[in-house]
Amino acid sequence: HWHWRWIMDFSGGQLTDWAGHHIDIAQWGLGFERTGPIEIEGKGVYPPTGLYDAPTQYTFDCLYKNGVRLTVSNKLRMGAKWIGEKGWVWVTRGRMDAEPKSILKSVIKPGEIHLYKSPGHRRNFVECIRTREETVAPVEIGHRSISVGLLGEIAMLLGRKIKWDPDKEEIIGDAAANALLGRPYRHPWVL
Repeated sequence: HWHWRWIMDFSGGQLTDWAGHHIDIAQWGLGFERTGPIEIEGKGVYPPTGLYDAPTQYTFDCLYKNGVRLTVSNKLRMGAKWIGEKGWVWVTRGRMDAEPKSILKSVIKPGEIHLYKSPGHRRNFVECIRTREETVAPVEIGHRSISVGLLGEIAMLLGRKIKWDPDKEEIIGDAAANALLGRPYRHPWVL
């Protein structure tokens, strides 16, 4: 179950495994869950020999249209951390921390943004089939979250900054990078 993810033909290692969780939370908290960065640049460490060829270490930076930067790295504490002028908030699956701690006791007022309350992914999915409401984790947002991980992977593989158009979902001015956005299908499969 575990080891297939370390082979680039099937996955992108821990990066693409966790991108759907932590990058999802980061983009959600930033209000970017239906878009993506415009520039991505970073470095990864890839095994020099053997079957496993996914990065074992990675750090890449993403720049968004409004100037916000997102750093994705397995050298940092797992989760999503937002750093502001008056402190920081860190979130991972089921846990939070902040500095100052008083942030965690803040009361969200009626006119402020309230998060979607979900009873869990499976139950939420079934409820949304019944109600026709959008799930807490819609496919578009999952796509946008993993896209950031895959773009980081492309920038690291090529060893250069890439420019991304999040509306057209294509890499700008770099045919070699754009070619890595997909793979040829094995005959006779087509889409």
